[in-house]
Amino acid sequence: MVSSTQLAKFSSAFPFWCSLLLIPLVWITAGLGGWWVILVPLVTWYLFSALDAVTGLNLENAELETSDEDLKWYRLITLIWPWLQFATLFGMIWYATRADHLSTAALIGLFFGVGVITGTVGINYSHELMHQKPKHERWLGDLLLAMVLYSHFRSEHLLVHHRYVGTPRDPVTARYNEGFHRFFPRVLISSLKSSFAAEKAMLARKDMPWTDLSNPFFRYWALQGAMLLFALILGGWLGVALFVWQAYIAIWQLELVNYVEHYGLTRKHLGEGKYEHVKPHHSWNAAHKASNWLLINLQRHSDHHYKPDRRFPLLQNYTDAEAPQLPFGYPVMTIAAMVPPVWKRVMNPRVRKWRGMYYPEITDWHAYNKAKNPMPR
Repeated sequence: MVSSTQLAKFSSAFPFWCSLLLIPLVWITAGLGGWWVILVPLVTWYLFSALDAVTGLNLENAELETSDEDLKWYRLITLIWPWLQFATLFGMIWYATRADHLSTAALIGLFFGVGVITGTVGINYSHELMHQKPKHERWLGDLLLAMVLYSHFRSEHLLVHHRYVGTPRDPVTARYNEGFHRFFPRVLISSLKSSFAAEKAMLARKDMPWTDLSNPFFRYWALQGAMLLFALILGGWLGVALFVWQAYIAIWQLELVNYVEHYGLTRKHLGEGKYEHVKPHHSWNAAHKASNWLLINLQRHSDHHYKPDRRFPLLQNYTDAEAPQLPFGYPVMTIAAMVPPVWKRVMNPRVRKWRGMYYPEITDWHAYNKAKNPMPR
């Protein structure tokens, strides 16, 4: 018998389980074929944008003293998702490469939708898992990243991004006036380099070469190689091509979100290569209810960077007096980011307002950035 207390705990966590509905949806569209295959990205982007408009903002905060036991219904979704994604991704490769009713265009559209799922949900869940202390959770995060050929994201995120966000040493902080189409190729190359350099430096501090097997890059390469091999076994070279295509779409989704999260925000340089501590106002916050259900509160990004070890149900919302606010949730903002003139028209005035609010003593940002914080502007 389920107690009323347990039922209440499940009910509070239930909205975050909405991402599971994307799995039967992608299978239904695969069976229907044709134009139906575009339904997954339409639902992910536009349905949740519409739901944001209907459900509004969630400004409430959970009690920080809540135990992991009380969060089990929230945690469970991140623990079962990797296995559901694995079964869906490779089951879809097996099915699609044998389905006569799926044209080439339908296959491309279908695995575009799969990539939207593995990026929007899968990488986001891996982000939650990689921040946790239990080894089995971090391993599940590694499995999710291997499914999109982006395993180094764990090293880049934990060792580089969180440490250097808002500074020239963080490749993922989007510079003011930098369009996404310039940001994307830059971050693909620089994040790989910075993550490898960070792991190499850690080993060097232990007097160990980068070739030591404790370097996680060997695990990353092995897991990614295993995923590619499995795709080849199940679907031949077409299966590999579809796997790589969905991985690319997933990475594109991730970096769109990365672009939005810190666009134009910089930490103040204190001299001698030091910067102020990360504070809530160094990340854009969004309190939109439905998209936070889908993204397990990722949009409460101001608190995530302020307290990275908090599990997603405990992430706090900040008011516009405490952190800069996005006008819409990530589904709308990432679409806007794909059109740089629209993005800059919406966001550049907000960045300038943020600068005046938090750093009024800096009157010439061009000169300041050039002298103290030499990011390309």
